[in-house]
Amino acid sequence: MTEISDFKSFNDGIVEEFRANDGKVGGPFEGATLLILHTTGAKSGQTRLSPLAYFEVDGKIYIVGSFAGADKDPAWVHNLRANPNAHIELGTTEYDVVARELPRAERDGLYPKVVERAPVFAEYQAKTSRIIPLFELEKA
Repeated sequence: MTEISDFKSFNDGIVEEFRANDGKVGGPFEGATLLILHTTGAKSGQTRLSPLAYFEVDGKIYIVGSFAGADKDPAWVHNLRANPNAHIELGTTEYDVVARELPRAERDGLYPKVVERAPVFAEYQAKTSRIIPLFELEKA
């Protein structure tokens, strides 16, 4: 259980830094475009916060369910699949969004653009047999 509490503590620190610095953070995420995703827990019904890298392509915002190449999807993916209505903090702006998981063909066409901007996502996909999902976040 220590890993989960450590991960939550790490995420809480990123959220705090993000909010204190108008959406900018340092450390391993310095220079990355981050947002804070608010989802509704699929089982708990409680609000869950996830600081995530995002990519803007052709004016659309995308997030990647990489979980650093783990063999399971991150919890926020499960939450969005159960309830695609979410909320994001983007810099100093926040608004409601509806998440759409990209179908396989569309995902396969976009993933190389994500890798081009952040090569680590190629490593994450290589580490797992699951197909790392992409979600488009559309303003509600």
